[in-house]
Amino acid sequence: MPLLSVIVPAYNAGLFLEECALSILESGLPDLELIIVNDGSADDTASICDRLAEKDGRVKVLHRSNGGVSAARNAGIEAACGEYIAFADADDRLAPGAYERMLAALGKSGATCVACGYYLIMPDGSCKPKRAPLSPGFHDYAGIVEKLVIPLFADRVSRGLILGTVWRYLFRRSVIINNNIRFAGAYLEDEVFLTEYFSYPSTIYSLDEPLYHYRQNPSSVTRKYMPGCADVFCASLAKKENAAARFGPSLPSYWRHNTAWAGLLIVISNEFAPGNTKSFREKLKTLRAVCEMKDFKHAIKNYAPSGLAGSKAVVAGLVRRGLLLPLAVLYSLKNIGKG
Repeated sequence: MPLLSVIVPAYNAGLFLEECALSILESGLPDLELIIVNDGSADDTASICDRLAEKDGRVKVLHRSNGGVSAARNAGIEAACGEYIAFADADDRLAPGAYERMLAALGKSGATCVACGYYLIMPDGSCKPKRAPLSPGFHDYAGIVEKLVIPLFADRVSRGLILGTVWRYLFRRSVIINNNIRFAGAYLEDEVFLTEYFSYPSTIYSLDEPLYHYRQNPSSVTRKYMPGCADVFCASLAKKENAAARFGPSLPSYWRHNTAWAGLLIVISNEFAPGNTKSFREKLKTLRAVCEMKDFKHAIKNYAPSGLAGSKAVVAGLVRRGLLLPLAVLYSLKNIGKG
């Protein structure tokens, strides 16, 4: 049984996949398996996967029809054999020795999970170091709840929010399997996975080293128009609520409204994203309907989000005052020439 399984979902990832895979394999860990899930790609992803598997016995390839990133990751989880599981995106890469450092921290600290910092790689090639989700060192479960879980529930709109991504952690596979924790949906799936995982007792050792290189990819699915975005978010919120029930009074009462505002801002931005072929009138109609959806309507009426960045603050202010027509005009002007 390998010590670590690294799961990489890949959809039309031919441009970056080999770089990502080699950054993982060049670690030299013999007790590592790299599971690449080719999610119905139409480019040369499949052949790259097979070539990597031929060259290195640690590579396991799953070819499947396209089902989205959540289904691909879940297929990887089912195939994984490692004591620990890590996730990486096919357009990213790992720093040299990243997983060795993380596994060594686990062994030294006795923690059940480890987290690290990362570099944000911009399209122009410049990079910005980003801190780990927790301060350096060992954190017991009470500290995880206070400093990680509560922000993942109740601080989803401020400038300093904790990024809800899974690729900077090593998870214990037994916790995932025994509690049937899986990914769902095409958006916010990482955040829901984290809140579910950390609803079960864990300890974390936090490394403030930027061991993961996260590429800001303009062609990422998170930057394209996604039909049905509001429904996807509401389904994710329902899953998050199930996890919240296990924390009881530890969570502030406003967490649901805060999360709903985060989703609403995403849904509004998505409606005006390049690729949406609706007319202006249709977009405005959709915007009004979204603001009448139960979760969003209650948040608009009962909670004023704070700490938003400038543009988000403007959007939230217009929504709270019911000024949806001016908001739609502003978005349309902003997106002239895009797409």
